[in-house]
Amino acid sequence: MKKLIAALAASVLPLVASAEVTIKLGTLAPNGSTWHEILKELAERWSQISNGQVKLKIYAGGTQGNEGDMVRKMGIGQLQAASITTVGMHDIVKEPAALVAPMMFADEAEFNVIFPKVEKQLEDLLAREGYVPLQWAEVGFAKIFCSKPYKTPAEMSGAKMFAWDGDPDAVEGWKAAGFQPVVLSVTDLIPSLQTGMINCLANAPLYVMTARLFEKASNMMDVNWAFITGATLVKKEAWEKIPADLRPKLRDAARELGKRIDSEARRMNDDAIAAMKKQGLQVIQVDPGPWRRAAELTYPVIRGRVVPAPFFDTVKKLRDETRAAKK
Repeated sequence: MKKLIAALAASVLPLVASAEVTIKLGTLAPNGSTWHEILKELAERWSQISNGQVKLKIYAGGTQGNEGDMVRKMGIGQLQAASITTVGMHDIVKEPAALVAPMMFADEAEFNVIFPKVEKQLEDLLAREGYVPLQWAEVGFAKIFCSKPYKTPAEMSGAKMFAWDGDPDAVEGWKAAGFQPVVLSVTDLIPSLQTGMINCLANAPLYVMTARLFEKASNMMDVNWAFITGATLVKKEAWEKIPADLRPKLRDAARELGKRIDSEARRMNDDAIAAMKKQGLQVIQVDPGPWRRAAELTYPVIRGRVVPAPFFDTVKKLRDETRAAKK
C-alpha cells in the first residue's frame, strides 16, 4: 500500500508543479498607451520565462473600475494584481501619498535622490498588508489642465477641480490650497469635462493626451504641480502560488520594464505636450511662486491626515537636506 501511495504521489507531483498560474492585472492605463504596451510586453516576458506556466492577463483602460475598485477587487480575489498610482495605494498604506504632495519635489533628479532612501520602508509596509511590489514607476509631473487659462491659484478659485474619490482628507488639501474640488471617479472624468461638472484637472501630460482630455481642458499651466509615482502590486497569496525559483526572474523582468518607464517618462510627457500643442493646447507661462505657496498650504492637511506625520516629516527632511547639499 505504501508503495502504491508513493507511486500515485510521484505521478501527481509533476502535474502540481506544472499547474498554470493566472495573474489578472487591472490598470487605468488607456488601451494602446505606452504604459499598456509595456505591461503587454511584461506578460509576454513572463510567459517566456515560465514556459507558459505563468499567465498575466491585463485589463486596461479602467475596465476594472477606478484604482480604489481595483484594490477592493484584489482584496476579494477578483484581481490578483494592479498597476496603480499612490492614489490607489492609499487604500492599502497611506505613506506613499507623501511622494505626491503638491510641489514636494522640484524635479525628477530630486525625487530620484530621495526615493531610494524610503523605498525599503514602503515595501515593508506593503508586505505587511499582503502585497508584493513588483516594480515602482515614475509617471512624471502632473500639470494643471483647465478649460480656461489661469495665471495664479487666486484666479482659479472659482474653477471646479477634479478630485479623486475615496480620499476625503486629500479633498480638504485641495480646499486648503484655495481650489474648489469636485469629487469623482476617474472613470467619470471625460463625461464630467464634457458636461462642465469640472473644468480643471491635474495629471501627467501623456495621460491627458492619450485619454484626449485636452480637447476640453485645452489650457495647461506650466508648473510642476506634483510628481506622480506608481507601482505594480500583486497579492502575496497569488505570488506565492508561482514556483519559488521563478519569482525572482519574473520580478527582475518587471523591474527592468519599470526602469524603462522611468527613463522614458520625461521624454514621453514632453512629446505629449508637443503633440497636444499641434492640436490646439495652449501652454500658459506662470510665476511658480504663488503656486508654490498654494501647494504648501496643503501640507498641514496632508501631514497627519493623508499621510502619517513621521513619514511625511522624513520625506520633507530628506528633501530639504538634498537641497541644502546642492547649494
